Amino acid sequence: MNSGAPAPSFGRFVAAAQARGTLVVQPRMGFSDPVRMRAGLRATRAAADAVVGTLTIDSYTRVGDEPSAVRALRDGVPLNGFPISSYSPHTAAWVLDGGPSAGFPVQVRHGSARPRRIVAALTRLGLDATEGGPVSYCLPYGRVPLLDSVRNWRESCEALAGLRASGAEPHLETFGGCMLGQLCPPGLLVAISALEALFFHAAGLRSISLSYAQQTSPAQDRDAVRALRRLAGELLPDTDWHVVLYTYMGLFPSTRRGALDLLERSAELAVETGAARLIVKTTAESHRIPTVAENVEALRTASLAAARHRARPGGTARPAEDTGNPVYTEARALVDAVLELDRDPGRALLKAFARGVLDVPYCLHPDNAGRSRSAIDREGRLVWSEIGAMPIGGVSRRGRRLTAAGLYDALSFVQRRHDTPHTQEAAA
Repeated sequence: MNSGAPAPSFGRFVAAAQARGTLVVQPRMGFSDPVRMRAGLRATRAAADAVVGTLTIDSYTRVGDEPSAVRALRDGVPLNGFPISSYSPHTAAWVLDGGPSAGFPVQVRHGSARPRRIVAALTRLGLDATEGGPVSYCLPYGRVPLLDSVRNWRESCEALAGLRASGAEPHLETFGGCMLGQLCPPGLLVAISALEALFFHAAGLRSISLSYAQQTSPAQDRDAVRALRRLAGELLPDTDWHVVLYTYMGLFPSTRRGALDLLERSAELAVETGAARLIVKTTAESHRIPTVAENVEALRTASLAAARHRARPGGTARPAEDTGNPVYTEARALVDAVLELDRDPGRALLKAFARGVLDVPYCLHPDNAGRSRSAIDREGRLVWSEIGAMPIGGVSRRGRRLTAAGLYDALSFVQRRHDTPHTQEAAA
């Protein structure tokens, strides 16, 4: 790919697909072998009507340990992603050659609290779409101080926003709606996703997506995505934004049929709620890194499920401004409380976590208060058992605190719900 040419507009691609009633689907794919990575991009490009390509970065590069990535490549040790800053620019460009285009944008996914070198590497390749956030790529993944993450993410956002001067429209996706992948009540997920989007906006970005990960209750998930869309409309009026949904990120079903069933439900959820893009998972998620063929199957399965659901009576999205939404009420209370702490979104986030105004359950990071706890109620909804200092006492749904056995049951709740019918069928 010509590093001097602007990348295709990620936001415009998604908006065009949404306008014609097509769900954009995307894998979470990354390989350290350049031949395999190049083949993966080409194979997924042709998998469905509207596909975004993915270049997922390896763990060494995410934490800035490029020497270890280089040693692994030298010794022929496979990595769990593509080491974008360890290969020569020529090799990385060859991987992308014939890939990114107006009909196939590519997003770089990483997981780094210090993403400046990754952002620099992707922009050198002519790419301008990535994801993460100062909270969501800090608290769950290590011990990088939140202050350090906020500073690094502000600089990275400003570097991306600077690409607008060359005619590009860089895109950044919040990962805030996926905190820990599970057992985080949707009100907090929606609030963090919205706050990270405001952080991006303050740094000059105007093409933003807001994430939410499918959880334990379809009804609650519908409220959550609609709440996120409503908040985005209220908080980002001058921004090209869309909502991206993640297929469930916790313990995935181990049976093939159970995994496909959960994937199809996530595609239906996206259509029902107006999410524009879906990050898929495959039938291999419970036990190993998926192959290219399994990623292609997942993309096709999700795209077909979305199209079938859209064709059904009442299958398309309701307005995001629906009233009486408990997830919106809780998320709005959290967002308002954080924004009252400081006019700058980055400083507001730091103060919010220092005071426990935001508190992620079961997160052991030193900058997280760790006083909140959640549980799954009898209806399968994620609720709070303890809220710590979060200002949601009057609007939150409450449940009993989990025991150790209850925590295990909660973590495997979705897996068992989708696996059990097919396990019983196989045994019959």
